[in-house]
Amino acid sequence: MFTKIRKRDGREVEFDEGNITDAIFKAAKAVGGADKQLAIELTLDVLKHLKQRHSGRVFSVEDVQDTVEKVLIERGHAKTAKAYILYRDKRTRMRDAKSDLMDAVADILIETNRENANVSNSPSAKMLQIASAASKAYYLNRLIPENISSAHIRGDIHIHDLDFYGKTLTCVHIPLGKLLQSGFNNGHGFIRPPKRPASATALAAIILQSSQNDMHGGQSFAFFDRDMAPFMAKAGEAEVYQAMEALIYNLNSMHSRAGAQVPFSSLNIGTDITPPGRMVIKNILLAYEKGLGRGENPIFPNIIFRIKEGINLNAGDPNYDLFKLAIRVASQRLNPTFSFMDSSFNRPYGDQVGYMGCRTRVMSNVCGPEVTDGRGNLSFTTINLPRLAIKAERNIMKFYQSLSDLIDLTCDQLLHRYQIQAGLKVKDMPFLMGQGLYLDSDQLSFSDSIASVIQHGSLSVGFIGLAETLLALTGSHHGENQEAQALGEEIVAFMRNKLDKAAGRHQLNFTLLATPAEGLSGRFVKMDRREYGLIPGVTDKDYYTNSFHIPVNYPISAYDKIRLEGVYHKYTNAGHISYVEFDAPPVNNLTAVEDILRYMKECDIGYAGVNFPVDFCEGCGYLGVIDTDYCPSCHTESIRRVRRITGYLSTVDRFNDAKGVELKERVAHS
Repeated sequence: MFTKIRKRDGREVEFDEGNITDAIFKAAKAVGGADKQLAIELTLDVLKHLKQRHSGRVFSVEDVQDTVEKVLIERGHAKTAKAYILYRDKRTRMRDAKSDLMDAVADILIETNRENANVSNSPSAKMLQIASAASKAYYLNRLIPENISSAHIRGDIHIHDLDFYGKTLTCVHIPLGKLLQSGFNNGHGFIRPPKRPASATALAAIILQSSQNDMHGGQSFAFFDRDMAPFMAKAGEAEVYQAMEALIYNLNSMHSRAGAQVPFSSLNIGTDITPPGRMVIKNILLAYEKGLGRGENPIFPNIIFRIKEGINLNAGDPNYDLFKLAIRVASQRLNPTFSFMDSSFNRPYGDQVGYMGCRTRVMSNVCGPEVTDGRGNLSFTTINLPRLAIKAERNIMKFYQSLSDLIDLTCDQLLHRYQIQAGLKVKDMPFLMGQGLYLDSDQLSFSDSIASVIQHGSLSVGFIGLAETLLALTGSHHGENQEAQALGEEIVAFMRNKLDKAAGRHQLNFTLLATPAEGLSGRFVKMDRREYGLIPGVTDKDYYTNSFHIPVNYPISAYDKIRLEGVYHKYTNAGHISYVEFDAPPVNNLTAVEDILRYMKECDIGYAGVNFPVDFCEGCGYLGVIDTDYCPSCHTESIRRVRRITGYLSTVDRFNDAKGVELKERVAHS
């Protein structure tokens, strides 16, 4: 009857009516049917309809499928029709995913995307991102439940590091002291404990790199000063300085993840008051202050200086001189950032709370000891908060109901991912788990499941765009009036309460994260603008504001910004950060920086930093703010511009488009 059929790509191929029978029979079996003869009879009906509608011309695969659905419904086989429609939809989504994947690969081969400002445009980076695109397509279309996958695709939520969904964990605070004291094996033999400062810092760099190869997120030494101190005890200042300088060089040049990026490294320092510990703090700061070989601003490590009364905050404290040094270095180099051990939520843990440059904080633990070392975030997913507000149309109760439902869905997604992660074995992360970096992993053998270990990690729900949410709900953001600020705090407290209840219900560490939105800030707003049009203050720009921050283009004093943002830190127990923005390095006004840090402490801030431009001429080495396209000294146009993007530093040329626009719109705080 028919000899040809047209495929979706336009090719004409031999027509085989048996394919119709097979498809109908598969749909019937899916709902309990077993009559192959009936499938043949239905195929004859399909052919009859095709002859009536397409006589004399070649029909398409889509024509056949439409006719099959029509025949099944008309003949009273509704369940089979539904199964066939679902199967057809699944196949369509798989084809679309393959097509999207090929498009993504084509784009990557031209230039890597800039979702991650730490990834270069090298051949290794391209291969990494091609693998990433394929992994995302697989997880969304084959592994993740459809309702959750659809929520991500629609932009209701964003599953971070989707390409690593079932492969590994996000980040960890590495127990550096334990590894240096006992030695370790990173795959090619045992490395014995070091004896001198240079060996200790060289091994610290290797440890960071080895752990990064097992994970997709940040690597932190939560107690770098304390853990390094034993190896500095017999050395002089010069030897310690050289060791710290070498560490900084290594962390800006030693690549991991198939050579595509340097490790996301963070070093927490500031509270060791022993002479060797003080030497570590002093010399890592001095080495960072000096910069790289020609004076360039280092990108890594992200140094985090712990501030604590009685240790370094006030004159007379044993490390007050180091606090002053940290302020001096931060006022030139953007690092260190500062964590506050006396904030209401950190104080119960003394000086034991560690942060990462991405803002991650891991402390409470419903499954074991409340410690920092050996723990990290397992995965996190961000809620599109402004979209919920737009859809609520200023109905606050409607907003809260949809927020509650979306948090529940996000927790389901995190649980699904957790169950997959729990199925991994020690051998899947041979350094992280095999060398005992993760809490209790030293009790496991090479083929054991890591389920009993990762329960110590956290599962975080993040949020973005509180400012735009408030604008959509009330017409004002929290920087503009107290009513919006009160509602903002109420919304964030509501989210935290939901996650505390989830933690109790599931006996897992569900926490609330002030999302560090790098690649995400532009994705959500672009989708919402397409769906809901231009809404002033909400969708009329290229990015949503990070987490609970005051909009970057809103004129506000540094002290008001700190006061308003400070209330949100206590709720975001998975991590948070606040910044103040200067238009130039405050090197000539260190007292003002110290006063700001003290005010941050009073406002219950947990983690914070100061931002300003750092520009470096690669021609003559000029360092300062360069407002033009060329160096004021030698007139070359080769300018290296370093800025803080989401916690870590990066050069401006690696910012994605949304973050580039945000950078241009930032205003300095008075």
